[in-house]
Amino acid sequence: MDDLFLRLSRSAFRQRFALGPKEFSYMNQKGFDVIKQHATDFIAQRLAPAEPRNDGKQTPMRGHPVFIAQHATATCCRGCLTKWHGIAAHQALSQQEQDYIVSVVMAWLEREIAKREPLAQR
Repeated sequence: MDDLFLRLSRSAFRQRFALGPKEFSYMNQKGFDVIKQHATDFIAQRLAPAEPRNDGKQTPMRGHPVFIAQHATATCCRGCLTKWHGIAAHQALSQQEQDYIVSVVMAWLEREIAKREPLAQR
């Protein structure tokens, strides 16, 4: 995953994304396990179908730490998944692919948290 984060670090667009105070506070309130469940649910609902509704626009740019992480890690739409992660479009995501995406999102969130104070409920 280090190679992925190195490639992402070279993208000015991907580097624009960071957790703001509201998202960081939300993560502290909810805890890491709840955020991971949210990521799992968002991926299953918004990315897993072969033809996701509003593909390319299904992930908001703000409002939840997972959404920000998805844009930062290019796991926000099927086009980005194909370009950055080699996951084919137009076919439903396997459970393994969904688990991979969640792990990428959570790894990015862990890196963001490490830049600040540790979560109280890890």
